[in-house]
Parts: sequence; structure tokens; C-alpha cells
Amino acid sequence: MRVEIGHKIKELRLAAELTQEELGTRAQLTKGFISQLENDQSSISVDSLLELLDALGISISQFFEDDTETDRIQFGPADRLLLNDRGAKNFEMLIPGSTNMLMDPISITLFPGESLEFEEPHNGEEFGYVLSGRLTIKYGSRTIAIKKDECFYFESSKPHQFSNNGKNKTTIIWVTTPPQM
Repeated sequence: MRVEIGHKIKELRLAAELTQEELGTRAQLTKGFISQLENDQSSISVDSLLELLDALGISISQFFEDDTETDRIQFGPADRLLLNDRGAKNFEMLIPGSTNMLMDPISITLFPGESLEFEEPHNGEEFGYVLSGRLTIKYGSRTIAIKKDECFYFESSKPHQFSNNGKNKTTIIWVTTPPQM
């Protein structure tokens, strides 16, 4: 495994929203040296690398670990889990294992007259984007209609339910945090 140190330092610096000068100051190195390092125009001593990594808040083992195998970021239709017990014919969990993560993204298609189960108030937040059709949300004492290309966001502190009261199917992407399954 070959690690491109300069490139990786630059990625970490940008992720930390630091300028070259800010990183240099924190690591007791010059802005010019940081620039040369990031552009692979200079090598770095182990001591200086340790100072940089400390300034970036990561360990040397984290820096050199190969994350290409562990950080999966793309998921396709074969990864989805179809659930049949939620009130919709098409209720798909989009990311395997998402109920153990911070967010739970779901694709839902509601056909005319379909509704998801009524949700009691609970901790968390919910976001959704209507891809097609029209979604009706009962939220507390309110009823809200969300059209195609509109989205919703609310705290889950009131009773709520999603329904399709229209004539066409409704498809949404729904994200809950924390997961509720």
C-alpha cells in the first residue's frame, strides 16, 4: 500500500477547514512547508508528521490505515431491504444496517389510499423529499400536503402519519434520525 502523504494531509486539512497557515502554526511548521508537502515537492520527517497529525486530531495509525475496503459509500438496488409490514407495498431501506447508524434513509411508494402506520411522538427528526405524486402528512392537529419536488422536515415530538390521498402513486425519500425500526 502506497500512501500519498501530501495529498492525504491536504484532504485532512481541508476537511478540518484549516488554511495552510493555520495548520502550519498549529504544527509549528511554515505555510510554505505545508504547501510544498501537499504538492509533493518536499519530504517530511517522522517528528514533523506526528506534529501535523496531532494538529489535525488523528493518530498515525489512522493516517496510514487503508480505508478503501472499510468505507463503503455506494449502494444499489441489490442492497435494499423491502419491508412489507409498514402499510406500503414498497417500503425499502436503502442502506444495509442503517438502523444501527445515525440516519435511516428509506424509499417509500404509496399507492392511492395507502398510509403508513401512525407514529406516536418519539425522540428524533424526520426529513423527506417527494419524488412524485403528493404526500399528505398528519402532524399533530395539522394536515399538510407536500407536492412533487417539495420536502418536509420536522421534529418527531408530535403524532404523525404519511398518506397518499391522491389519484396517483407517491414516491418519497424519507430520512429519520435516529432510526426508528
